[in-house]
Amino acid sequence: MSKQSTPPSAGDATTHFGFQTVAESDKAARVRAVFASVARRYDVMNDVMSFGLHRIWKRVAVELSGVRPGDRVLDVAGGSGDLSRLFAERVGASGEVVLTDINSDMLGVGRDRLLDHGLALNAVQCDAERLPFPDCHFDCVIVAFGLRNMTHKDLALAEMRRVLKPGGRLLVLEFSKVAAPLQPVYDAYSFKVLPFMGSRIAGDAESYRYLAESIRMHPDQDTLRQMMVEAGLGRVDYFNLTAGIVALHRGTRLD
Repeated sequence: MSKQSTPPSAGDATTHFGFQTVAESDKAARVRAVFASVARRYDVMNDVMSFGLHRIWKRVAVELSGVRPGDRVLDVAGGSGDLSRLFAERVGASGEVVLTDINSDMLGVGRDRLLDHGLALNAVQCDAERLPFPDCHFDCVIVAFGLRNMTHKDLALAEMRRVLKPGGRLLVLEFSKVAAPLQPVYDAYSFKVLPFMGSRIAGDAESYRYLAESIRMHPDQDTLRQMMVEAGLGRVDYFNLTAGIVALHRGTRLD
């Protein structure tokens, strides 16, 4: 994937795509291209680059979600469907889990893998900033490793709050700011090892270079907590996992 881009025209609204500055209108297409490129090797790369820890992080999110049998869960930017499968086990036959992603390649991989596990869940291609669901519909909404790729994070958070029932919970599982003593090692791993592994395993170094850059541009733990408060969520807290490499934020719709 080429890193070359046309600079935004004067007056165009801009945003970050990794360390690049791009027109807001271009970012969604660029993110789609990244995930279309890596979709088929996405889970393999997750296992390799996190040493399998992503599976533990996701199970922690499910345990802290408060989801019970019969609940409705929305998995936003759910990719290959790992979390949808875990939540489907939790809500049971009387509940509902909906998998969404903006990227058709990732959504197709997730839907097929869920079917391989005997789960015929609803899979909806949509933009998290414009969710096609009614107000007050879900008991829990989760977005895992997807918020940092969204152009207008504030709009996406507000949309996720909108579709929650009063008392429902939003969980954001995302890479975050690592503890300071680990920063030099983490930077070396992110900018040298990850692109190398991406090249060898997924055939795409550039997408994994973007991954490392996008993590650095994502709001830190306290900033994201405040963004969730400003989106109308209450009782917002967060849990650092693996020394802050990942953080799980949790907020509740109170009205």
